Amino acid sequence: MPDAPDRQPVIVHLIDGTYELFRHFYGSMRGRKPKDPQFAAVRGVLGTVLGMIEGDATHIGVATDHVIESFRNDLWPGYKTGAGVDPALKAQFEPLEQALAAMGVAVWPMVEREADDAMASAVHLAAADASVHKVCIWTPDKDLAQCVSGERVVQVDRRSGMIRDAAGVVEKFGVSPEHIPDYLALVGDSADGYPGIKGIGAVTAAGLIRSHGAIEQFPDNVLGDRRELALLFKTIATLRTDAPLFGDVDELRWDGPTDAFGSLPAGIVDDALAGRVAALVSRASR
Repeated sequence: MPDAPDRQPVIVHLIDGTYELFRHFYGSMRGRKPKDPQFAAVRGVLGTVLGMIEGDATHIGVATDHVIESFRNDLWPGYKTGAGVDPALKAQFEPLEQALAAMGVAVWPMVEREADDAMASAVHLAAADASVHKVCIWTPDKDLAQCVSGERVVQVDRRSGMIRDAAGVVEKFGVSPEHIPDYLALVGDSADGYPGIKGIGAVTAAGLIRSHGAIEQFPDNVLGDRRELALLFKTIATLRTDAPLFGDVDELRWDGPTDAFGSLPAGIVDDALAGRVAALVSRASR
């Protein structure tokens, strides 16, 4: 029996669906009033994903926060919650997940974990596959910088167009990717709701990490009685990589929409978006 042909090198694109939903929601509120605003942000995210496929992306996964709260809320009382999220935005969380799945895109709605944990888990799984040439993490979230590895796993900031490899992480934060949880533990993350260690800013944090390594290796006199708090924040900042999202990277290959796509509300799939999907299916069949 002849040997099976080698798999072609794969580029995996991992998208922060929650960030994209927020981006399109608040973007749609600027300038022209969108047609059918009920699902405007969902349409925007679908359009973004289709644009990537039109640009020859083949393997795509989208992580979403099915709910904002996670296990981290049990660790720190001030951690971010869904309180204050615009109800019109919150109402589009589940429709986005349903629409992505119907469009044939791998989507991972998170409940106990966060979307960032799903992306970190997907990086872990994809990077373990020798056929994967590159993994692109599409989010500006600094948490995900801890997943960057050399030039093979990179972070892409859609807003700035910046592609950040491991050297880029060091340039931006002053520490290597594996020390991003230490860095965030010290400086805090206002978006996630934990304050870091009072009196330690970005420059000081980076200097301490360069001098001593991980927080666990700091001499006792560096943090004193704040050491345990810093380690708690490090636990919060460390992304989980154990979500069983897929068994084979080809599960992320886009092969066209499912039968459910035709049943999505017209407010989500308008004629223009449906036409783009049809054109992609036609292109794939040629």
